[in-house]
Amino acid sequence: MKKFRKVLDGLTTSSPGGTMGSPSCGSAAGTPTAAPTPREIDVQETLVSENFQLCKTVRHGFPYQPTALAFDPVQKILAIGSRSGGVRILGRPGVDCFCQHESGAAVLQLQFLINEGALVTACADDTLHLWNLRQRRPAVLHSLKFNRERITFCHLPFQSKWLYVGTERGNTHIVNIESFILSGYVIMWNKAIELSTKTHPGPVVHLSDSPKDEGKLLIGFESGTVVQWDLRVKKADFRIYYDEAIHSVGWHHEGKQFMCSHSDGSLTMWNLRNTTKPFQVTFPHGKIQKDGRKESCKPILKVEYKTCRNSEPFIIFSGGLSYDKAGRRPTLTIMHGKAITVLEMDYPIVEFMALCETPYNNEVQEPYAVVVLLEKDLIVVDLTQSNFPVFENPYPMDIHESPVTCTAYFAECPPDIIPILYSIGAKHKKTGYSQKEWPIAGGTWTLGSHTYPEIIITGHADGSIKFWDASAITLQMLYKLKTSKAFEKPKQGEGRAAELVEEDPFAVQMVSWCPQSRIFCVVGISAHIILYRFSKYDANTQIVSLEVRLQCESEDVISPSENENNPCFTESGSHSPQPHQQHPPSPGSRTPEGNKDSIPCLKVKDRMVRVPPGYQAELVIQLLWVDGEPPQQITSLDVNSAYGLLAFGNCNGLAVVDYMQKTILLCVSTLDLYGAADPYQRLTRSPRRNRQSTSGLTELSDNQQSIDMERSKSPTSDHVNGHCTSPTSQPCSAGKPRVPMGPEGPRLTRRGPGRPPFRKAQSAACMEISLPVSHTEGYASRRAMLQQLHGVTMYSHDEHHTSAPYCWSERESRENSFSRSRSSSVSSIDRDTKEAITTLQFGESYGRKNDAVPTPCLWVGTSLGVVLLIPMSIPTDQEERMEEPVTIGPSGAVLMLKGSILRFSFLDCMGALLQSPYEVWRDPNAPEDPDRPRKRKLVHFSPSSSQDTCGDGHLAVVCSERQAKVFLMPSQSCLFVHNITESSFVLRADVVSVSNSVCLACFCANGHVMTLSLPSLRPLMDINYLPLTDMRIARTFCFTNGGQALYLSSPTEIQRITYSQEMCDNLQEMLGELFTPIETPEAQNRGFLKGFFGGNANTFDREELFGEAAAGKASRSLAQHIPGQGGMEGMKVAASGVVGDLARARIALDERGQRLGELEERTALMMTSAETFSKHAHELMLKCKDKKWYQF
Repeated sequence: MKKFRKVLDGLTTSSPGGTMGSPSCGSAAGTPTAAPTPREIDVQETLVSENFQLCKTVRHGFPYQPTALAFDPVQKILAIGSRSGGVRILGRPGVDCFCQHESGAAVLQLQFLINEGALVTACADDTLHLWNLRQRRPAVLHSLKFNRERITFCHLPFQSKWLYVGTERGNTHIVNIESFILSGYVIMWNKAIELSTKTHPGPVVHLSDSPKDEGKLLIGFESGTVVQWDLRVKKADFRIYYDEAIHSVGWHHEGKQFMCSHSDGSLTMWNLRNTTKPFQVTFPHGKIQKDGRKESCKPILKVEYKTCRNSEPFIIFSGGLSYDKAGRRPTLTIMHGKAITVLEMDYPIVEFMALCETPYNNEVQEPYAVVVLLEKDLIVVDLTQSNFPVFENPYPMDIHESPVTCTAYFAECPPDIIPILYSIGAKHKKTGYSQKEWPIAGGTWTLGSHTYPEIIITGHADGSIKFWDASAITLQMLYKLKTSKAFEKPKQGEGRAAELVEEDPFAVQMVSWCPQSRIFCVVGISAHIILYRFSKYDANTQIVSLEVRLQCESEDVISPSENENNPCFTESGSHSPQPHQQHPPSPGSRTPEGNKDSIPCLKVKDRMVRVPPGYQAELVIQLLWVDGEPPQQITSLDVNSAYGLLAFGNCNGLAVVDYMQKTILLCVSTLDLYGAADPYQRLTRSPRRNRQSTSGLTELSDNQQSIDMERSKSPTSDHVNGHCTSPTSQPCSAGKPRVPMGPEGPRLTRRGPGRPPFRKAQSAACMEISLPVSHTEGYASRRAMLQQLHGVTMYSHDEHHTSAPYCWSERESRENSFSRSRSSSVSSIDRDTKEAITTLQFGESYGRKNDAVPTPCLWVGTSLGVVLLIPMSIPTDQEERMEEPVTIGPSGAVLMLKGSILRFSFLDCMGALLQSPYEVWRDPNAPEDPDRPRKRKLVHFSPSSSQDTCGDGHLAVVCSERQAKVFLMPSQSCLFVHNITESSFVLRADVVSVSNSVCLACFCANGHVMTLSLPSLRPLMDINYLPLTDMRIARTFCFTNGGQALYLSSPTEIQRITYSQEMCDNLQEMLGELFTPIETPEAQNRGFLKGFFGGNANTFDREELFGEAAAGKASRSLAQHIPGQGGMEGMKVAASGVVGDLARARIALDERGQRLGELEERTALMMTSAETFSKHAHELMLKCKDKKWYQF
């Protein structure tokens, strides 16, 4: 435990001193100035670097771009491979494991070692891997890299240790699973086919052993050739040459016949007694045309032929539809006797697999379900019912049902919130599922002891919100909310909404949720905010709509005298029940056509609507179109249930709404927030800048060379015409150049014609813009990234460089590619000098230095690194609160940091986190009790209530994209400052609780995850977690309490991580077991006659054929064996948790035994070498004994 003391004599003040006229430079070192009252802050910090460790915990969602599927019929676990080299292994709910191949090569095929706790993966880099599943975190035991041939197909017979591997050249190799070494036994393609054949048969597309005789291997070649190879005598039993290419083969369990699927949409049935031609050819979906010919059909990519004991066999296949039916969805066809059922799928079929009762291929299969892996979904069909219903999927595979656009993560929620959300959400669940239990029920999982209520909220492009129960590293959907129901459906091509966003007008940009009061706010891409209250009762309600004109520029240059009389913004503290009356039309919108512009983007339902239990919309706030230009997107939001206030801002200004009285309290531009106490000496622009801003903006924007020069400048010092204009660089004492100020007020500049149009909703799932991580990267793409990250258009002079819209379909195919943004350079921002509101926070604080008691305040952070405090006066009595107005005072303290402000948080003088006040939830629709009138119950965390030892005051933690500072309030003294990064910038920051203390957690654009102690801002952890950060991760990364975080790792998956050492230690206990000891079912008794006439399958000894003694060694250049890290390393990972010490001792003994064994082997080798040397020396002595000296 380390104790930090800091005397406040001579500390740096990062805000103006006694007067507001001389701002500090905000440097890291600072200039010592006299503090008003020297006293001592004594905070005992308990966190040390040993409390932190970063590791992945669990991945939720559907595997992105799946490629392969496998099932263990005894263990009942399912494996899914993906194009990025990932493998997801699923069992019963709670058993969900993610593995990743280091190479990142696509997984071509998966093969379980049935009931052995192991999995073989074949990857696109021609490498085989053996995974150990007998540990909670699977690891690779062996790898085998093929050097000269491409792997196309693998087959592992049940209870065999020899894996058959087919290659692109048509050869079949055999690998020993135990040693992962190639056998010398090879089936060459030219031996498999007849010598008279003139053409190559093509790659191997199928391998399987005959159910009748394991010594017979069926090899299918792509060209249509099928060979049954006798492994004992090393020659072909028969060869089939068919005209159509083969895609798959399925055996009848008796081994007397098999079925092939072909590229012309046909199925052929072959009998082993006569292989000259198929005894049955069918085109399941091919009809005979008028001219007598069959219509052409698509290929049947896979067929499965499964027999039943009491009914006709099942023939299940994918594809085969006729070409003339355009637009038909992908299908899975189930043929059972004469009945043919065609199941249409929402997405293309990647792979399917029938689940059977027995693992033996020579027994009646009895299929009971079929797993269908689609491109974006996983379905399991119940085959035991005639209507083939699907099972209800217990895994969260529909996160991407609509593309995810934002995320929020809440740990340590009130314990009653999850059950009530689940009970309401359960009423809207789909029906029609199979009544049977989910068939993939392998593994074991128990609720760990280190669990607490956690909720994840995802916002989507269609305007829907999903609440997920994330407790105990699982994920289950609780409740779905559709925000679009608050609005009328936009008609095609009608009004501004059609021009605004065509596909996603309701897309969610950010959410704000108070679990205690259950107040929920949603910010949408159409510059709208919806406030929801929670109720357990349905109700008839009418949604209140407020319209705000938050626009800071006019089409004409306004003179200083005109600016005084122009009511573009209300004065601070004014009240506006009639928002439209406070914003008369600007000079550019007085024409009849212009009046049509003062409309919102969406139309709120203006009638009484019946709303079900759950979250019910109470208020909708929308920004208006002004002068033919759409409103800028909202960049920041905060709502406080105790105050009854909602604040939001964008790049134009700030608005505060009283949602209890449904009035607008404040609507002001960012520059006007400073009022008379503006700390900056405004520099006039250079002549070139002024000329550029009034002459159509053609000088710099059209000059590609100048743009390229601007892109190449350093991220921290961008100079235009001699003036330091970078928003994140610290100015000298003269201050920052901004809008020129006259003696009467700010001069508003003309906006050029190139205002970027309102963009389509950007799905966080499909963003993939690389972020600069060093000075050599262009600073422009950093700003462009921030523009997309916060959903704000901050450029006015980029008509030639407007960032392109992003959409799910366009970007998804290039998910792993990175490209630079085409947005305009940072200098265009400086020319525009727009200061966006980037973060807001309500709380009890001290608005001015001389305040004696804390009052309700709004903390405002801007994109230029400025922090403003706005004090408020809120009536305390419940009746007065509904009638008396809330008054907002002029801005108080002004603080400065480097870079855009990201986060505020408050600590008491003992270092404990101060929560914002809130109202305890009460149901707004509950029946009234005349004896007990309902009253608002407020919970306040006033700084003065916890100050017994150090008097009044509190600490304010402010984090920007470059640095963090801790201020003492109300003196505004800067106690601690830490420059977080110089070469990159912070994307997400939050003050979180870890190990019964608090710290500042940061995620940087270069992929680093950092934690800093509070209040001293000591670096505790800095790990380069994600070397390449794309836009999707940047937009969805969020921290929460308990040392946890999450982000969208792909468009369909959520990755959760922890940076807490305690949780890393307990992770093994929380994860599920993939392997459970189960006795392998016994093979059925075949009977005397079947055994006698059925061949000598049971006497087949693969070891005798494929072992080194009989087959010799394979060529070393053919494949390279690579030992994996899954042995002792896997045991080390498993050796944590409750039995960690015992497991470590066992590992030490095992390692010692392993070393002793290696020593013994080396000793034996040396003895053998010595004996050989002695023998050779003796032979040499006998040979040379009788030779004369001249004979040598």
